[in-house]
Amino acid sequence: MADNENTTESTSEKDKTAKIDHRLLEDVLDAIRPSFQADGGDIELIGVDDETGVVTIEMTGACAACMFASTDISEGIDTIIKEHVPGVTAVRPVMY
Repeated sequence: MADNENTTESTSEKDKTAKIDHRLLEDVLDAIRPSFQADGGDIELIGVDDETGVVTIEMTGACAACMFASTDISEGIDTIIKEHVPGVTAVRPVMY
């Protein structure tokens, strides 16, 4: 029985960190990008960690200095991307 439990657990862990479809991710970003461009900003994909499922983005233009940028990422972009791109576990802002 223990072996079956471990196999099931390993399978569900793999599902959480499935390889991310980078093309689909770009398509989703392209779909939400006009909202940010309308306010003089944009979103740039910086990187994807296929192991952890973490996507790193940068807010540019007017969005970079906006006091709502972190809220846009955590409550907007993160939610949309995780709903539409399997394997994504989190969306984080770039840290320089």
